Amino acid sequence: MIQKGTFLNVIDNSGAKEVCCIQVTRGYRKRYASVGDVVIVSIKSLRLKRKKFARIKKGDVSRALVIRTKSLQKSYTQEPIGFLENGVVLLSRQNKLLGTRIFGAVPQKFRFSKFLRIMSLASGFVK
Repeated sequence: MIQKGTFLNVIDNSGAKEVCCIQVTRGYRKRYASVGDVVIVSIKSLRLKRKKFARIKKGDVSRALVIRTKSLQKSYTQEPIGFLENGVVLLSRQNKLLGTRIFGAVPQKFRFSKFLRIMSLASGFVK
């Protein structure tokens, strides 16, 4: 579960390395975000190799989609799924992906959402 002030790893090649959650969107006084929710984040650090070519800079405010959480959640087959890190991918204002690659596995939950493009960019899937 992601809340305000949580540090998250960026798992795409947009150039950011670590971000901090500023606000959880969608809903009045919504406190926690889970897999599939959109949050507003601040960029805290950049990847060294992509620093010159990155479309974002340190301190920028952006939108992000939560892909992985440490807390266990049930999949559509009712099996608990948990990851070792909290991970997000960065989005533009029009909810388009900023990166062109996603590193690591992605839950199959995104196959039935409006973010279907994540499934085609991911390197693996988790039921």
